[in-house]
Amino acid sequence: MTALMLLALLVVAWLPGAVMFRLPVLDRERRAALPAEERAYWVIVLSVASSIALVLAMGALHRYSFKRLLLAEVAFAGVLALLARFDLRFGTTAKRVGLGAVLPLALALLSAWRFMPPSEYVIGGKDPGVYVNEGVQIAQRGALVVRDPVVAGVPDFARDLFFPSDKNRDRFVGPRFMGFYVLDPDRGAVVGQFPQAYPASIAIGYAVDGLTGARATVCFWGVLGVLSVYFLGARLLGRAAAAAAALLLALNVIQVWFARYPNADIVMQGLLFAALLANARAHVDDDPFFAPVAGVLLGVLLFLRFDTVVAVGAVVAGIGLGFVAGQRVRWTFWPPLAAATALAGWYYTGPMREYFHLPRVFISNLPPWQIAALAVAMLVVVAVILAGRRSQAISTRVVTFLPSLLAVGVVALAAYAFLLREPGGRLTSYDAHALRTFANFYFTVPALIAALVGYALVARALFWRDPAFVFTLTAFSLFFFYKIRIWPDHFWMARRFVPVILPGGLLLVAGAALTGVRGRLLFTRALRGPIGIVFIALLAVQYARAAKPIVEHVEYAGIVARLEELASQVHDDDLLVVESRDAGSDVHVLALPLAYIYARNVLVLSTPIPDKTTFAAFLDRSHARYGRVLFLGSGGTDLLSSRWSVQPVVSDRFQIPEYDSPRDAYPRFVRRKEFDYSMYAFGPPAADATGGALDVGINDDLNVVRFHAKEQSEGRTFRWSQARSFLIVNRIGAGDRTLALWMNDGGRPAGAPPADVTVQIGDRSLGTVRVTGGFKEYDLAIPADVAATAAATGEPVRIALRTPTWNPLTVLGTTDDRELGVMVDRVAIR
Repeated sequence: MTALMLLALLVVAWLPGAVMFRLPVLDRERRAALPAEERAYWVIVLSVASSIALVLAMGALHRYSFKRLLLAEVAFAGVLALLARFDLRFGTTAKRVGLGAVLPLALALLSAWRFMPPSEYVIGGKDPGVYVNEGVQIAQRGALVVRDPVVAGVPDFARDLFFPSDKNRDRFVGPRFMGFYVLDPDRGAVVGQFPQAYPASIAIGYAVDGLTGARATVCFWGVLGVLSVYFLGARLLGRAAAAAAALLLALNVIQVWFARYPNADIVMQGLLFAALLANARAHVDDDPFFAPVAGVLLGVLLFLRFDTVVAVGAVVAGIGLGFVAGQRVRWTFWPPLAAATALAGWYYTGPMREYFHLPRVFISNLPPWQIAALAVAMLVVVAVILAGRRSQAISTRVVTFLPSLLAVGVVALAAYAFLLREPGGRLTSYDAHALRTFANFYFTVPALIAALVGYALVARALFWRDPAFVFTLTAFSLFFFYKIRIWPDHFWMARRFVPVILPGGLLLVAGAALTGVRGRLLFTRALRGPIGIVFIALLAVQYARAAKPIVEHVEYAGIVARLEELASQVHDDDLLVVESRDAGSDVHVLALPLAYIYARNVLVLSTPIPDKTTFAAFLDRSHARYGRVLFLGSGGTDLLSSRWSVQPVVSDRFQIPEYDSPRDAYPRFVRRKEFDYSMYAFGPPAADATGGALDVGINDDLNVVRFHAKEQSEGRTFRWSQARSFLIVNRIGAGDRTLALWMNDGGRPAGAPPADVTVQIGDRSLGTVRVTGGFKEYDLAIPADVAATAAATGEPVRIALRTPTWNPLTVLGTTDDRELGVMVDRVAIR
């Protein structure tokens, strides 16, 4: 990173916050009295929040660029400084840096060390790659809804080949890539699947340090999340408990995983705990500066994930109950939150309407009793607030009894969920056992017990010191442990508890373990709270041990270099057609970064069996517009025709590390994810199509459907067939009478069925052969009428192979879970 980029980073991550925090308004002396380390923290939070808001605003207007962002930040800071007459010094009232600053600094350094390097998840197929590519698209094209010229260039008649419209929608909606929607094919309007607050920060990281900076953005958010938890905990529980909770969070396996793996939940953690701290400073500590800050931070969260409405509702409820207890409500909290809510309403019903479709369906499918229960709960809260303000007696009862009632209710529900809840009816096992899964796989059962003890202590003794935090943690726990999928089939699938439940639970653990521990020196603390300190230490060791394999692992390491190499094979004026996701391989996931990171012209087929007449017309149009039309695949697409020819360009096979993802079991080791693909160039029809000979395993990707990847053995190339696989030969002549197949049963074990292969052309069976060990030639007769019919069409011929399969994982207990037929080496027509 150059000095210029470091300067740019300071502008977006320090300058606006430094000026805002030092303005001589809203009781600056109170901010000056905060610890120096918290002041520095707020400078970063304010700067990052303003930068994200500016990126979103510019992107909505199709006017974002990093240069414009820098100019806007400098202009904003300059105007504020000018209005303040450059009176931006705290003066002698400001607290100096003390020993307390060592704790957050050490936590930040520890977190950065554990969270780096980030994963290389830039490919498509799942949420992480969508986030990264959304961010890079904002950086490259300057808009939230991008204009994709490749989409706009697809003629009407060919759109179903690549992005067929959903016929159940009123307006056009088609898939561009997994996670990206085509909203208007005429203009090429494309939008990502997810709200773009996190991608906005990725766009900044990309501008600062390219793809490395974009990937590292999630690590920054992981560090900020740990610091946000620390500073909220320091205010509520004291520095010792806060440091212990933040340390446990930085050590926890799930925090380490998601601080390296692109996701919005880790972003939500940092921003939400900052918003909760700002809200407590404003409405409990009565600091007027932090009221609009809390409103702005909650407003930014609305553009991160839809479920942040739970957090907003919980914070508002906490403010209302604090009002009952006599806490002052700052009116300056409401305007920024109201403005953000209105903009979010436009955002979710406009550009992000496809994302909002799922929450809308979820809400509409809720049983009436659940909607009624939610409405009653809201009415009860409102009634308590109104009655409490009108009656001192009711207010006193609320202040006295509400924390205890809440503690008893939550502990009882947790005991039921952990000990008694079982699936039944519409309640699935992964919902019924969500709390058990969380405790057993990520939190530990002793920590859960300690957290419940801590909840009782905090709710009863400290509830009115931060009612919004207690309400937010309670709301998220009830919501997510009740009916949200927490199933350990992969770390990624378990992320819903990362933003609030995990860090909030660890604060409660530390509060239970270290409450009452006081003293300046470590040995005096150890004397007064040995059990709590030993418990925290043992938990830290357990967390560190569980996370050790993750710390040493980089998900998909090496894929970026492979993508760069592949992108170099595709020229700027080429069009690359990529096989469908239904073709049976993962090659389609490479299409997204090739298009939206490396700016290649890419289209993904919507089906492995495209209409060849339509595709031929599309090729004619495309050859006039592009220098070359290429195809990228790994076998599984029926795309041979007499209307065009194909010539191999390049072929590659490589593996990248991918962590184990068993179901209902803890991940154990690193697997190797394999990519095997070839690239072909489409050309004019061949003057004389070659015969029916085919060497399987070499440039055969357009000749095989539903086969496994290419392999080599005994000096031969081959592929394993599946239960029903297809070979496509260029032609069968009218005089051909023999189909020859070189096959091997692969050493089937005794527990597997015999390798009886039934061969068909069209609906005619050519017979069944029993394949044995070793590669041998198996001949089947081609009836004269079948040969004549195939020859008359002049088109490639599809040969079907049906084989009873066996699974090495099931039969032999190996790690290979493929359904295997036979090894096919060669095909010949004679």
